[in-house]
Amino acid sequence: MSEKTPVDFWFDPLCPWAWMTSRWVLEVEKVRDIEVRWHVMSLAVLNEDKDIPQEYRDMLDKAWGPVRVVIAAQQKHGDEVVGKLYTAIGTRFHNRAEERTNETVAAALAEVGLPADLIRYADSDEYDTELRASHKEGIDKVGQEVGTPVIAVPGADGEQIAFFGPVVTPAPKGEEAAKLWDGTLMVASIPGFYEIKRTRTADPSFE
Repeated sequence: MSEKTPVDFWFDPLCPWAWMTSRWVLEVEKVRDIEVRWHVMSLAVLNEDKDIPQEYRDMLDKAWGPVRVVIAAQQKHGDEVVGKLYTAIGTRFHNRAEERTNETVAAALAEVGLPADLIRYADSDEYDTELRASHKEGIDKVGQEVGTPVIAVPGADGEQIAFFGPVVTPAPKGEEAAKLWDGTLMVASIPGFYEIKRTRTADPSFE
């Protein structure tokens, strides 16, 4: 049997666009022989030294909790829990539009069978070194002028090529998901390719 194609995926649980892309890549797992490896990045870290509106800064202050809980779960219980916990948190935040509170994250922990006391890390900087290291790994691959999500896929010579995105709504399913994946690998195989972009005219659709 051939080895599965590795896909490294960096996310912040608060980002609706990362959520859409993550649902797409899970669809790809059904139709292509890939293995997604989940990593956290942080919108709060990404923007901490930037001149941004106070309203956005206030939102980012609330972004620390969920990503800190995810990184703590990873450090204490292994990489395999990251994707499951992200799905549980993201479904609540985005599909169900639940409050982005510690209570909501605690419910996600319970759903995936992780210890309830992990919620204490939402207000702790104990694993911030590991959080920043995970964030830096993704950003170092893709560059500074991006947001979340970041994905890294094999390029022309097997080396990893990282991109911001793909940004898409709603998340493609079935053959459409496969076509977008095949296209992602295709552009990654072109050494001089950097970006394709257009203005977003639709909000995230969580259908």
